[in-house]
Amino acid sequence: MTAVLEPLAARYASWLRLPAAATAVTDEEDPAKVRAMPLILRIERADPPTRTALLEAAAAAAVAVCLDPRAEPGGEWHDDVAAWIGHRIRKVARRARGAHWHAVQDLPGITSEVDGAQVRALVPGRVVDAPKEVTRLQISGSELELDDPGPAPPGVPVLWLNPTVEMSAGKAAAQVGHATMLLAALLHADNQVDQLTSWSTMDCRCAVRTPIPRQWADLHPGNDPAAAWASRRLVAVRDAGFTEIAPGTVTVIAQIP
Repeated sequence: MTAVLEPLAARYASWLRLPAAATAVTDEEDPAKVRAMPLILRIERADPPTRTALLEAAAAAAVAVCLDPRAEPGGEWHDDVAAWIGHRIRKVARRARGAHWHAVQDLPGITSEVDGAQVRALVPGRVVDAPKEVTRLQISGSELELDDPGPAPPGVPVLWLNPTVEMSAGKAAAQVGHATMLLAALLHADNQVDQLTSWSTMDCRCAVRTPIPRQWADLHPGNDPAAAWASRRLVAVRDAGFTEIAPGTVTVIAQIP
């Protein structure tokens, strides 16, 4: 649980050591072959969710798709999920409300809910093949006010957002989704089946928090991600620089108890 994440675990350690320029956008990728996981954020106009709850729901939904039995070899989602994980794990966050939110529930994927906030992670596919229920949704306009969720509850992974980088809610949703996938991939690689299974039965719940800069500096794994994982159970997400922020920026540091 689950073999589909093995390529991600295999390349993670070397990926974080790359210089920032090596993760920049290039013109070599064929737009017709680019794959992404759509993250559909439910943001109703009259009763929007809190930002923290929405990010926690996004983080849970993204990894839940990868841990679902349908993503295993032989499952109906496997080919699409494996083709996506084999390259860049892009995610595209879009906002939906009302009838548009209900329409995406019929598309293959998983909806996670945290404190009333809902996010549906869809099975990844080629961006050019995205259905109209997805393409008609806006990418912009997903901003939510910062909130103070208080201390993280015990016993769940904590996803620490970089306090020095401004990210829209949509961008942050993609980044925390990357973080939970990396956690699951490394637990799988370490044969931590019991811990991975336990997390899955908790609906992959996690806490999203923003540390003060000094705490962020203490958490940062530096240039040895393998040691940080082995000794402190830390995994960092370095952004490829497609949107909003500079390539090579560490956006999230995830820590599992």
